[in-house]
Amino acid sequence: MGALMNGIQGKWGWALLAALGLVFPLIAKNDYHLTVMSTAYIFAIATIGLNLITGYTGQFNLAHSGFMAVGAYTVGILTVDHHWPFWAAFALSGFTAAALGFFVGILSLRLRGHFFSIFTMCVGYIMFLVIEKWESLTHGTVGIIGIPAPGPIAGIAFDTPRTLYYLVFVFLVLGVWVMSRIVRSLLGRTFVAIRNSEELAESLGINLMRTKLLAFMLSVFYAGMAGGLYAGFVRFLGPGVAAVENTFDMTMHMLIGGAGTLLGPLLGALSVPWLTQYLQFLQEYRFIVFGPILVLLVIFLPHGVVGTYLGWRARRAAHAQPAPAATRADAPMREGTSHV
Repeated sequence: MGALMNGIQGKWGWALLAALGLVFPLIAKNDYHLTVMSTAYIFAIATIGLNLITGYTGQFNLAHSGFMAVGAYTVGILTVDHHWPFWAAFALSGFTAAALGFFVGILSLRLRGHFFSIFTMCVGYIMFLVIEKWESLTHGTVGIIGIPAPGPIAGIAFDTPRTLYYLVFVFLVLGVWVMSRIVRSLLGRTFVAIRNSEELAESLGINLMRTKLLAFMLSVFYAGMAGGLYAGFVRFLGPGVAAVENTFDMTMHMLIGGAGTLLGPLLGALSVPWLTQYLQFLQEYRFIVFGPILVLLVIFLPHGVVGTYLGWRARRAAHAQPAPAATRADAPMREGTSHV
């Protein structure tokens, strides 16, 4: 297990994961498997965004699925009602979510801890109600039907499950790469400083409100972009996309893989959907089986699979370090004294 995780954490490991993603359509048994994996990729993009504000910055946003719905409905409304091309509407999906996130963040980020989470949960429910009740804009409970598929790029038409799979896969790779640049930069270390101690971060000269607001907007930008892809992939939208249950699912993916790590949420978002698929033979009882598994993982691996492994590796490296030179020089003297 350790060797496997070491390999995945390195550059060659990421290249291996990318290669597996590229060849997956060649080994998938049918189009249904491609659809399941493509959907998992879309929610993985949104989960990576949630991990930025929750795992790295320490602010648990329960309105994340609402912002994903904002991106999805941006594409749906502009393409179906206003006849925009898909890519023009998609270009606005992430920015629309980020713009709304700016105003929500100004209000919510003044709160801390559970108060912030409760406030955002209320915001997420308001988003759900707006989508459900504002029929003239969102089509209400009927939903938006007939969203066009993504237009061709360089002569490649995205009209089959395989081509749609590769489209979503490219956006996932791009999203992971950009997020890796963010979290490994000075800005990313600033986010972690706020997560560890807001008081200490503020004493170091970090502008808490501005930095948390930036993290929040980047996070919901990912959610909006994932929503735009989701709209073009399923081509139908209903209020359910904004349900808080989707945020809880993304939170579960993040916790199982390891919040505050780059690889953990990705692995969680890709593995959990397949686990639930293979438990379908239990029908409605599959969640009774999956629930205790999740509880055991949270109890015995509180930092997730990747987070627990990284902590174990850090402790092992600390124990393997040789003693300081001064300590080694004093050791014979202490031994000699003990024999006197």
